[in-house]
Amino acid sequence: MIKSLTLMAPLALLAACGPSNEARYLISAAPGEKLANLRSRTIEVRLVSLPSYAAASEIVAEGEGGALFALGGAQWADDPARGMTAALARGLNERTGASAAMEPWPLNTGPDVRLDVRVDQAYARADGVFELTGQFAVSSPEGTVREFVRPFDIQAPVSGTGPSAAADALSRALAELARQVSQAM
Repeated sequence: MIKSLTLMAPLALLAACGPSNEARYLISAAPGEKLANLRSRTIEVRLVSLPSYAAASEIVAEGEGGALFALGGAQWADDPARGMTAALARGLNERTGASAAMEPWPLNTGPDVRLDVRVDQAYARADGVFELTGQFAVSSPEGTVREFVRPFDIQAPVSGTGPSAAADALSRALAELARQVSQAM
């Protein structure tokens, strides 16, 4: 009996030290229609600024009483700020014909414009809507376009329940944000 316990202890320890097998969900922007070409040919997308709960690796949703709770062991597959920034860059590439890239800017010649997104709220509400609010600013290091700051208030339906539904709704919300930014530029 003692011999079998001695053999089981290292196995239990190895299992506890192994990588977790929590579900991980990608952050992406849903495809959208191409808009007219912009005056800007290059766009640097700065790292999206998120509130602390949205910057965490756990996917959260609103529960009873308005509190935010982690959704049962589900995590984002990437750092949320980096994932949202990459999704916006891809969305802008698809919609505008401009070359959009995440900071730091990868080319020798600087970008025509810089996009700075600051998110105030990003979560699946209890009423079945994903809320993405905040503001975006477009700056122009060389003065090639008019600089501005605009608020956004995007609400995407959450189809279903759980983390995959929240991830899908975030994808649609980011696609809408990319559309709004494209139209504003």
